[in-house]
Amino acid sequence: MMADALPKVAGKLTADAPLAPLVWFKSGGTADWLFEPSDLADLQSFLRDLDPSTPVMALGLGSNMIVRDGGVPGVVVRLGKAFARVSQTDELSLDCGGGASGILVSSTARDAGIAGLEFLRSIPGTVGGFVRMNGGAYGGEVKDILVDCDVVLRSGDLVTLPVADLEYTYRHSSLPEGAIVVAARFRGRPGKSDDIQAEMDRISASREASQPLRTKTGGSTFKNPPGEKAWELVDRAGCRGMTLGGAQVSEKHTNFLINTGSATSAEIEELGEQVRQKVKANSGVELEWEIQRVGRK
Repeated sequence: MMADALPKVAGKLTADAPLAPLVWFKSGGTADWLFEPSDLADLQSFLRDLDPSTPVMALGLGSNMIVRDGGVPGVVVRLGKAFARVSQTDELSLDCGGGASGILVSSTARDAGIAGLEFLRSIPGTVGGFVRMNGGAYGGEVKDILVDCDVVLRSGDLVTLPVADLEYTYRHSSLPEGAIVVAARFRGRPGKSDDIQAEMDRISASREASQPLRTKTGGSTFKNPPGEKAWELVDRAGCRGMTLGGAQVSEKHTNFLINTGSATSAEIEELGEQVRQKVKANSGVELEWEIQRVGRK
């Protein structure tokens, strides 16, 4: 698609933009176009005027995603600094931009004496991403704290959706394709900053001890099946440390895949599929991917 076929923007529009540096796995191809809007109006007008047949995908911190080696068609939208704000709206509520990180949201909640948002400290993503997929960890889920969210639809229209409209289930919402979460309101409960910090420290220490955080990884690979833990099923199937090319099942936490250096996205995804087959053969359970896999193979 030629640049002159695209709407004019105030932000930054990059053709054939490498996505590997923007995702945790550090692998994969390019985006046909990468759009970093300057503000909400820029995003709305761009989507409104963009050919409706052009696919649109939002990219946050790229933590829970395999970008395939053939790249991503259409436009990838990345919300930058203009969308990374967090402010307190009342005693127990925060208004957060879609580009704000889980660490920023949980730290702001701590400073305001708002408890119940500590688990966001452990979600390596942005508000837009974890609102879309009902992110959760350490006993908390977004559905427990979300009041409502502002979403720019593929048409460019801005709508506010209450939590009930997202029809949340485990790691899933009913947000339509191409819709981009630009803001969300979270509500917690009264707490003491010191207690909140202690809980955040506990979560951080637990993650550090159990997860391969200092590697190129994609976070939890498979959803936990009802009544089971994905990592235990993977371990029981004998997949701990299993490799394919530069991809490996983490020895530290078997529900994490890692790029040991030069893995292609195809190797990472194929290793995941081999793990699924082994688990199915071993326990009869069909693991579902939690990691998003996007783009052309």
